[in-house]
Amino acid sequence: QAGDDGGFATQYAKETVEEMGLLKMDLLGLRNLTVIRDALNNIKMTRGETIDISKIPLDDPDTFAMLSRGEGNGVFQLESEGMQRVMRELQPSNIAEITALVALYRPGPINGGMIDEFVDRKHGRKPIEYAHPLVESNLKETFGVIVYQEQVMLIATNMAGFKMSEADYLRKAMGKKKMDIIVGYREQFINGAKEKGVDEKIATEIFDLMVKFAEYGFNKSHSVAYAVVCYQTAWLKCHYTAE
Repeated sequence: QAGDDGGFATQYAKETVEEMGLLKMDLLGLRNLTVIRDALNNIKMTRGETIDISKIPLDDPDTFAMLSRGEGNGVFQLESEGMQRVMRELQPSNIAEITALVALYRPGPINGGMIDEFVDRKHGRKPIEYAHPLVESNLKETFGVIVYQEQVMLIATNMAGFKMSEADYLRKAMGKKKMDIIVGYREQFINGAKEKGVDEKIATEIFDLMVKFAEYGFNKSHSVAYAVVCYQTAWLKCHYTAE
């Protein structure tokens, strides 16, 4: 059906839309965006200050100190008792760590002990280990823990020479636990890694690790977007609490 702007909407199943080569988009409405807007209006009304929320500093120490104390009430994604406890344990010091927590704080990673592993590695209670130098650059920001779907894709391209399109198919298959497709990529991954000088045993271990964590893998771009809204609400709470 044609829209007022000349665009089209479809009610085909999402798989069919993707197979046709069309872009499938999920549009999420967040109440917190309204909360931010209302807070900015309150600040302008009560203090006469006009704030561009997209230009606030992303490294404000007072905001991270507040989150490290577990003061997450009113902060997007960080309000639950469990998340406040994790914040106190992690002591986040940058927005990348909030991004990782948004991705990790779900039943699969929690039950798999991934949050505890992430926190322990940050604070040096467990060593940060990389199975091979080729994966270090992809996993450095998450202390060697596979957190994002994009990390699986980059490991496949950097270590095994996958095309990005192939890596994306592998990511989708892992996310949907389509084991028949995953197994089909195992040989290609191991052979590609061997061509880059990676020992077959190490390549097999890394592929198995990717399969294990890809079940929990979260989309990084989604997590970053949520982390920014987290931080913006936290910054407003820290510096303009009443508003």
